[in-house]
Amino acid sequence: MEFNDVRYETTGRIATITLNRPQRLNAISMGMPGEIARAVERANRDDGVHVIVLTGAGRAFCSGYDLIDFAEASGEQPGSQLGGGAAGDTWDPMADYYGMKRNTENFMSLWRSYKPTIARIHGPAVAGGSDIALCCDIAVMADEAYIGYPPARVWGCPTTAMWVYRLGAERAKRMLLTGDLVSGLEAAAMGLVLESVPLADLDARVQALAERMAGVPKNQLMMQKLMVNQAYNNMGLENTQMVATLFDGVTRHSPEGNWFKRRAEDVGFKQAVRERDSGAPIADGVSRPLSPYRGDGS
Repeated sequence: MEFNDVRYETTGRIATITLNRPQRLNAISMGMPGEIARAVERANRDDGVHVIVLTGAGRAFCSGYDLIDFAEASGEQPGSQLGGGAAGDTWDPMADYYGMKRNTENFMSLWRSYKPTIARIHGPAVAGGSDIALCCDIAVMADEAYIGYPPARVWGCPTTAMWVYRLGAERAKRMLLTGDLVSGLEAAAMGLVLESVPLADLDARVQALAERMAGVPKNQLMMQKLMVNQAYNNMGLENTQMVATLFDGVTRHSPEGNWFKRRAEDVGFKQAVRERDSGAPIADGVSRPLSPYRGDGS
């Protein structure tokens, strides 16, 4: 298999998939989700591989979708249909769902892999990058790294919905109603990731964990993982992801979503993101009332 945006290599019983766009902080390109799924498939087909480690090249794990490609460029772009309904233009939510659900399924290949997956998070894992990390069975972070989903403030809803399954309702709401980032230490304390260690110790800790699993027969690993995953399927994981992926499309075509897209085109995505994450009211005055009826019930 040929890869452009990921790197695949094996050492002994461990396969390593590296997100490989370091010049863009491993931001998600159009091709990266499919390449992740193909790399996971390659590892699953290799009888010599027992465990998969996922990491990022350079100083980031993954900085989310590449907003230079998806938000800053003017006109219709992947994930942003022209007008989005706010100006009377047609927005097809099913066309949006088709594209984003495909990405969600590609990320979830890490979760559905018959072989265990470990996320090695040494730097930022934000927005769509957190989706990728949280699809792994186990995540180990550097204390200095950080994780979060800032697009929850505007222009995004985490399509994999793994926040609620890892954190429970209250802590998931704490993260998604603020869009805050947390350090590895904070993420481990709240149970979002398995553990956090100093960056200097991260490689040794991930290697030790992977080697411990790699000593287990593949069929044993597969049975234990399928059993745990089935419990989450029974909790409605697939239905939750369907709603989350639909809502993600809505967030990018709501009045506020259109405002953010235009703002990114006008001032660049970095400035638009700074404004989004500043804590100031977002797109003040853009929203319509949620209901045409007054609060007194009339």
